[in-house]
This record gives sequence, C-alpha cells and structure tokens, in this order.
Amino acid sequence: MSEAVIRPSAHATALLASLDPLLREWLPRQRWFAGKGRPISDLEAVSATELLPHGSPSGLLHLLLRVRQPLVPAQGSAFDGIAAERPADCYQLLLGVRRTLPPHLASALIGHATAGPLAGSTVYDALHDRHLTGLLLERLRIPGRHGVLRFERDMRAEIPSGLAPRLLTTEQSNSSLVYGDTFILKLFRRVVPGVNPDLELPLHLARHGCARVPAPAAWFLADLPAGATATDESCGLGVLQPYLAGAEDGWELALRMRDKGESFTGEARALGRATAEVHTALAAALPTVTLGRAQVELAADAMAERLTAAAQAVPALRPYAPGLLTAFEALADLGGEGQSWTAQRVHGDLHLGQCLRSPDGEWSLIDFEGEPARPLAERRLPQPPVRDVAGMLRSFDYAASHGTWAPEWADECRAAYCRGYADVSGRDPRMDPVLLRAHETDKAVYEVLYEARHRPDWLPVPLAAVRRLAQDGPADDAH
Repeated sequence: MSEAVIRPSAHATALLASLDPLLREWLPRQRWFAGKGRPISDLEAVSATELLPHGSPSGLLHLLLRVRQPLVPAQGSAFDGIAAERPADCYQLLLGVRRTLPPHLASALIGHATAGPLAGSTVYDALHDRHLTGLLLERLRIPGRHGVLRFERDMRAEIPSGLAPRLLTTEQSNSSLVYGDTFILKLFRRVVPGVNPDLELPLHLARHGCARVPAPAAWFLADLPAGATATDESCGLGVLQPYLAGAEDGWELALRMRDKGESFTGEARALGRATAEVHTALAAALPTVTLGRAQVELAADAMAERLTAAAQAVPALRPYAPGLLTAFEALADLGGEGQSWTAQRVHGDLHLGQCLRSPDGEWSLIDFEGEPARPLAERRLPQPPVRDVAGMLRSFDYAASHGTWAPEWADECRAAYCRGYADVSGRDPRMDPVLLRAHETDKAVYEVLYEARHRPDWLPVPLAAVRRLAQDGPADDAH
C-alpha cells in the first residue's frame, strides 16, 4: 500500500501461487491500474475472502493485492539506470473462478491457473458476471461480516433483491455497477487504510439533510487483523448509492448546449448554488478551522513547490513560471499582513464531470474521493471552499476549448457560476481575488503536468490558462 504497511495472511499467500502469473499480465491492461508503463516487480496478497467458495460452479474471490513496481526515471536524469522502487499500491479485485468459462464471459478472461489451490480453474473478472455481482448486492443488503469484510447499510434505505446488474464502462480510477437503474455501487480500486471521503462526506451530508448528494444506502470495508496495517484502520472498499436515472453528466451537457449555440449560464448559476449548498452543509457537519499567517504561508509555499516541480517536468511551462509565482507570493503577502480565511472539508476534485443534472433540472454533486493520486490524509484536510470553485472555473475553460475555442462562453459561465454561489453563500468568490487566483493557478499547473504525462493533445488547454494567469493581476483574473 502507498500509505501503510500491510502484511498478508497465509491463506492469501497460498492463493497467490495460482494467481500471480495471471495478474502480472492482466493488471497493466486495466484502465484503473495506476502503474502503466512500469514493470511489476512483486505481487503480495494482503487478504483473500471467498464470498462464494471456488468449489461451487462459479466461485467469487475478493482479493486485496499489493503491487510493487520500480520507478522509471527520466532518461538522462541523475537517477537514470538506478533501480529504485516506488511505494506499493494496494488494489481491490473481485475474481470469478470456474472450471470452464461460458462464451458470454469470454471477454472477462484473466487466465487459466496451472499451480496452487486454483490449479485447473479459469479465473476471470467477476464484475462481468451478473450472477456474481448479484450476489455482491445481496451481501450489501444484509449487514454483517464475511472474513475480513464488513458490510453495513442504512436500514432506512430500501434495497430490493434481484435488481439486474450492469457494469459501467466509463469509470477510470474505479469501477461501478448499476443495479436495476435504482442503485449504483462504486468499487474503489486503489485502497488505503482510513475512511474514504467518497463514503465519509456523503454520509455526513445525508445526516444533515443535504439533498444535493445521493445518500449512501450501503457500504463495505475491510477490517484487517491487528498489526496488518501501520494504522490499524479499516480500508474503505465500496459504497452503494441511489442511481440518478436519466441524469445528464455536466460535462456532456455543457458541450452539447455549447455546440448547439445554447447559453449555459443558467445551468452554471444553478450549479454555483448547488456547490454553495454542499459547502454550507459540510461546514455545518464537520469542524472548520481558521487559516492564519503560518497556514497561509505554508499553503503558498506548497503551491510554489508544485510549480517548480511541474516546470522541471514540462519545459513548456518554464517561461510562465515567474509570472505564476506572483500569484502565490501575493497570497503569502496577504497572510503576512494578517489576512485569514476559513477552511473546511470540500469536494476536492470538482469539475463538470462530477456533477449530474436530473431530468427535473436539479444538480447533484458526486465522487467525493478527491484526487486519488494524493495521499488520503491530504485529501481529508480542511481547505478553503474556493479550491472547489477554482476547479469548476477551470472546467468551464476546458469545455470552452472543445472544438472551436470560445473564451467568451467560458467567461460568461464563470461569472454566472460565481453569482450562483453568492446567491446561497452571500459572498461572491471573486471578492477574494488573490485567494481565487492562487487556487486557480495551482489547479492550472496541476493540469499542465497531468496533460503532459497522460494526454499531450490536451496540453494547450491549461497552457492557455497559464498564459493568462501569468500575466493577469488579481483584479483582471477575477473576470
């Protein structure tokens, strides 16, 4: 695991003798596998729970698997040629086990085990098997333990049995199953000890009556034996929430309306109101803190360090680094002058794709996991709400760049979103221009690094924002 040491059980180790060669080939091909481009140096089974024994016609095996991979340094760097290992990741797998695989499951094949306790069996991705994913829903309907797994639910939520499951193909960092267009089960692929914010925050919001976020109906965790993790905390594994049938993804809706020449400002303003409602509920549900001089300066220094690292990795960013740095220096200066801000729990990775509009026009916010690449402890820290606002403003820029660049469209949406936020919060985010500029700059720097590594064709989008943010002072940047 990336954040704690986990020791495997003897049962899990024995099963891995069957699975190791199959998973080494299969894992790198999965969309949610974070270590693409690096060889796997070691696999270690942390836990193995047979939800359905593999002696049955079709077995269901739940596996927590630690994956170690070497670092691959940039060619010509000081570490080029030196074997170094990055912190291990722990993945959640649900594996089906059969003697032979029926034709309709052929695409789910992982491989044929030739050694160990599963020798002679066919192993496949259980999420493609409706019988096995139906069994998983039944476990969620009935609270209790199964090996190291602990299943819990909100007893006020009605979860019918027999809902037909289907696997969604749009997830990347996780996997999701829809049951009868009534519930959606999100399975966390990379897991760490501690409460996953995608369960924690929706639970708190539901208890405080915030209807903008689907309330968890059931969830499950892994309680590993004492000493198995460095923190002895449970690992969050999945959450079942109402499925918003007919709802439209905010990103797709924005692109469709833009392409048809329709204004999105009304939706942007409504989305701003929804964001502020969620922030207000989170501030009421969980503690808030005041960011004084020391905290503000630390935050500004961290932003500056991320800028330095990104500029080293992406040469196209370097000409703008001095101008971008002024955004963080201005923030530190305000902190030094005694300016303080309130910080609270926030969404952490808010953009149009994390928002759904129902057929009746209401907006909901989803996916509170935060940026999965960041440590869990960091994702759970209180942050100024403007961090989420900055993420949404950047998302409008991305939508405006799709096809023909339309900066006026983005400006109108950004302004409408901020007005909607002020409708509920009583304060327009643009009234804190230094704070907003710093957070939007930090987000744009992150985007430059991400696009350079994963989607080079998209790199011009954040670079356009970088040029603006490097030149504009706070007053101009507020739009």
